[in-house]
Amino acid sequence: MKIRLLMLGKTRRAEMRVVIDDYVKRIGRHSPIEIAEVRDSEAAIKKLDADRAATAVLLDAAGKSLTSEAFAKWLGEQRDRGTREIIFVCGDADGFQPAVRERVPQKFSLSTMTYSHELARAMLAEQIYRAFAILSGSPYPK
Repeated sequence: MKIRLLMLGKTRRAEMRVVIDDYVKRIGRHSPIEIAEVRDSEAAIKKLDADRAATAVLLDAAGKSLTSEAFAKWLGEQRDRGTREIIFVCGDADGFQPAVRERVPQKFSLSTMTYSHELARAMLAEQIYRAFAILSGSPYPK
């Protein structure tokens, strides 16, 4: 199962890029992973439309809130079901246009608190890695 992080806008802060890249490298031991940074919502929709077979998830404050264990269970179920690709869509500082919200009905929340979009990206990468660690029985999540 491939993981794709589809990010609106660029991660400009070098320290955030380092954290994201570190977790992406770790995730790569469990699953192929790719980061795609796009300019705006229209470009994001084009990328999503190019691979309609993928399972897409929008990171949204109003989305479903999961514990790390529940997220790991969901990810494991996707893997075991034969899902070929999961696309996590991360917004920029302006959030999402209504067209993106409509295109991606499945929404997860990282927290009820608000975070900068760059920090949310790092948090998502860490949670994906944590999920794979939970699924593999690694001591990391303890």
